[in-house]
Amino acid sequence: MAERPARQAPKAQGAHVLRTEQITPHMIRVVLGGDGLADFALSGFTDHYVKLCFAPEGAQYEHPFDIARIREEFPRELWPTTRTYTVRSWDPATRELAIDFVVHGDEGLAGPWAARAAAGDPVTFLGPGGGYRPEASAGWHLLVGDESALPAIAATVEQMPESAVTHVFIEVADATEEQKIAAPDGVEVNWLHRGDRPVGEALTAAVKALEFPAGEVQAFVHGEAGFVKDIRRHLRLDRGIPLPQLSISGYWRLGQNDDAWRSVKREWNAQVEREQETTA
Repeated sequence: MAERPARQAPKAQGAHVLRTEQITPHMIRVVLGGDGLADFALSGFTDHYVKLCFAPEGAQYEHPFDIARIREEFPRELWPTTRTYTVRSWDPATRELAIDFVVHGDEGLAGPWAARAAAGDPVTFLGPGGGYRPEASAGWHLLVGDESALPAIAATVEQMPESAVTHVFIEVADATEEQKIAAPDGVEVNWLHRGDRPVGEALTAAVKALEFPAGEVQAFVHGEAGFVKDIRRHLRLDRGIPLPQLSISGYWRLGQNDDAWRSVKREWNAQVEREQETTA
């Protein structure tokens, strides 16, 4: 059997913090800039993302990280940790890249970093990637998500085809977490307040109660893995929507930190697909 070629380390890019902005009590926008973004470009998706790289404590290397060299010269425990975040906006004229972070005190890695970020702070990232865009040929659009999916949903709403019929459901903690989104005609944005209910319960109920418009739907459902699984089952089994019309992903999992979730996410998604396809 032929040996597999060695996996090459992705090339990292560098930038620095220009400014930060408190969007809501738990959402902070970090705007990046610098010469490192000279070749940065998007490719037409509305869910573009980058992978931010964070050096562990004690790591002695500088931004932008040389991933290949680090993997050769440092033990794995000193390799950078990555976190994936949606590109909220990109202005090629000013080379300003905006990324929104959900922040809950000292919980997590990227959130606390965003809360402390100051102008001039260096940043290393990989990307961008992406895979979803609203198609003008769709009969109508369905966008569903919690705070973690809010940046991608907001970016999608702002780029919706003219007069596209669109139902948007966004679940946040309460009214203080709502944001202004420039929604074109045809887009109906519904803010759902979680309160003391489990994450995604309000979203699942709203989607199940929705009277679907005529025509084929293109759906984007992202957020906590538990409710994403429930809504996926409803769309596939109860509504009979084909997989090619769905963009569905569990960004995070209640009760698991990011590293633990990422270690099982691929298999979890595959298991969900197997379970639901065998009952379709």
